[in-house]
Amino acid sequence: METKMDYEKLEKSERTAERFRKFFTYLLLTFWALIVLFPFYWMVLTSVKSYASYNAEYVPSFFTLSPTGENYREAFTSVPLLGYLGNTVFFALATTALMMAVITLSAFAFARLRFRGRNLLFTLFLSLMMIPNELVVITNFVTITNLDLRNTFTGLILPSVTSVFYIYLLKENFEQVPEELYRAAKVDGTSDLKYLCRVLIPICRPTLVTILILKIIECWNSYVWPRLITDDPNYYLVSNGIQEIRENGFGRENVPAMMAAVVVISVPLIVLFLAFRKKIMEGVSRGGTKG
Repeated sequence: METKMDYEKLEKSERTAERFRKFFTYLLLTFWALIVLFPFYWMVLTSVKSYASYNAEYVPSFFTLSPTGENYREAFTSVPLLGYLGNTVFFALATTALMMAVITLSAFAFARLRFRGRNLLFTLFLSLMMIPNELVVITNFVTITNLDLRNTFTGLILPSVTSVFYIYLLKENFEQVPEELYRAAKVDGTSDLKYLCRVLIPICRPTLVTILILKIIECWNSYVWPRLITDDPNYYLVSNGIQEIRENGFGRENVPAMMAAVVVISVPLIVLFLAFRKKIMEGVSRGGTKG
């Protein structure tokens, strides 16, 4: 009887300890979420404050009783923000489409085709990841300038149509598919391209979707290369347009109008990530699992 009571007390204390662990875990996660989300809240809050009320605040206010949409009208009328968005959408879609074709074919070649020096070539290919991005940018700039492709979409897109990391990730994913399927397909007379399109791509779709979304986000946030290769506003992307918005559109004082422009630019990426977050997590976990 006494042993049974001791066991129940021990079990009760373990349950209590587990509740406390969960409580503190969720408390810590909530605190961290507030820290991460606060800049977004502050961005949206500032974007709905009027210019006068924002400048009248000697102590920053964490809410407003008189929100306004005037700043969003300013964002689209003072500078060609809609044009910047159109340029960015075209740049992101064209770059991503070309890159997906390049990395899919490259990853398939390294994963399934047998040719002399394949492993050595892939090792050398991976070693390109060790080269600092600054050196690559300089080389690309010289090449694009010599080809007279500055201030063109071709010059913007070409240096971004491949990625060593994405090829490596996709190659690892392709290699998880049993090679017996490839041999059986070859016995049936299936071409390599047909096998890639009808077998590998459907099986590895989560990883492909993940790469596609991450590349779109990368293109949308691209700043250094577009800023370096273009000085014509007709080819500005949203990331470059922010600087023009700050200097030439609203001036350095009108922070609420700038925040409205940033909200407009950020919303598509946030919606894209929320819509495909499960696919992204599934694709990353598949790419990191061997066997």
